[in-house]
Parts: sequence; C-alpha cells; structure tokens
Amino acid sequence: MKQRIISAIIALIIVIPLYLIGGKVYALGVGLIAALAFKEISDLKEHKNIPMFIKLIAFACFELIVYNRFQASYIYNGASFAIICLSVLLLLIPAIFSKDDSYNTHKAFSLLGSIITIGFFFNFLILIRYADKWLLLYLILIAVMTDTFAMLIGCLIGKHKLIPKVSPKKSVEGSIAGSLLGTVIATLYYYNVITNNVNLLGLIVMTLFLTILGQLGDLFFSKIKRENDIKDFSNIMPGHGGILDRLDSLSFIVYGYIIIINVLKFLK
Repeated sequence: MKQRIISAIIALIIVIPLYLIGGKVYALGVGLIAALAFKEISDLKEHKNIPMFIKLIAFACFELIVYNRFQASYIYNGASFAIICLSVLLLLIPAIFSKDDSYNTHKAFSLLGSIITIGFFFNFLILIRYADKWLLLYLILIAVMTDTFAMLIGCLIGKHKLIPKVSPKKSVEGSIAGSLLGTVIATLYYYNVITNNVNLLGLIVMTLFLTILGQLGDLFFSKIKRENDIKDFSNIMPGHGGILDRLDSLSFIVYGYIIIINVLKFLK
C-alpha cells in the first residue's frame, strides 16, 4: 500500500503541472507518456518478436498520430487521412515480404490497430486540453470516480461477479454503484464548473453512458492482459502497473465523448 501511495504521489507531481501549464509543454509531456504506452504495446506477447525496424516504423507512425493537428483551435477537426493511410501502408506492406512468422499479416493488423487506437486517444487528450482544460478534467473525473467507487463498493458488498473470466474481482454491485456515483459527481462538476447552460437530463444521460463506457474500457484492457498472460502492462508505476493500466477506462470515455459531440453537431 505504501508503494502504491508513493507511486500515485509521484505521478500527480508530474501530471498536475503539465495539465496546468498546457500548451506545447503539456503536448510534449503527453507525447512522452504516449511513448511509454507504445513500449507496453510492443512488449505484448503477440508483438514481442516483431523485427525492430518494424517497431521503429510503428513508433514513428504512432507519434505522428499522437501529434496529428495537435495545435488545432478546436477539437473536432477530423483526423488526418494522410497519416492513417501512411501508417496502413508502412505497417502492412512489410508483412508481404516476411519470410518467417515474425511479422505475418495477423501481427501487422494487430500492431496497426493498436497504434491507431492508442495513438488517437493520446491525440484527443492533447486536443481536448487545448480546447478546454475543465472539459478534460470532467472526462478524467468520470474515469476516476467510476473506478474508485466501483472498487470500494465492490469490496464492501459485491457478491455477484461481473465477468469473472475477464476480471474476477469486479462485481455487478460495484459496477452499478460506480456508474451511479460517478454520474452524480461528474454531472455536478460539469453543471457547476463548466456551464449550467445545458440540458440537465441530457447531461446526466451522457455522463451515465460515459461511466459505462469507462468500465467497458477497463474490461477490454483487462482482457488484453488475460490473453497475453500478464498482470500489468508494465511496472512503471509500482503498485499501479503501467500507463495503459491507468488510462484504460479513460480511453473509452474519450472516444465516447468525441462520438457524442459529433452526433449532436450532425443533428443540429
């Protein structure tokens, strides 16, 4: 427990100043954290034996995605299709010429999917911070409060396992409590800090939906660990695991928020 607390304090000492400073300093910090996440991806069992030159190409494509239009003045300006197309070609074509199983088409698709999924998540973290630091805090609050109360309530009264084959410690009771309390706290924050000029019912529904997505993100990354026979993605934060262990639920929340906002824009 002591080690876990120390790790959390060190992480906060690093992350909070980056968040408050914002701008290029924040973007640089996110890029460095993203690089650590890439290392965790490349160390997975299915990627471990991929040739180093392929991993270097993948890393270059990954960082291009992370910094895609990162100084945009608004969040939803769309992805750079050129970067996506470049990543597709650079990572799929080498599989044609691989003479052994070190880089087959399955590994190529797996690596490509990983860098696009995780890369755009970190890109969104930069774009959202550029647009509104309080909005980013709202999304982080959803992830933290949902995870925290799901764990606490699950430990106290959890009796029914949620999906034991994926995450044996998670309970139905904890999941419900996490979503409900996460929704209440994050909604109150949004309404009182960001703006009260909003449809309250719509805000509650959106926040509840994002708490559910956050838990699904947690479960998805837990399944990756199960399939790769690992407990944590890395030990960069002793007691907490790796970068992807800490950002798993937030990744799905961010993706969900981007979808919701774009749907609302379309409906207008």
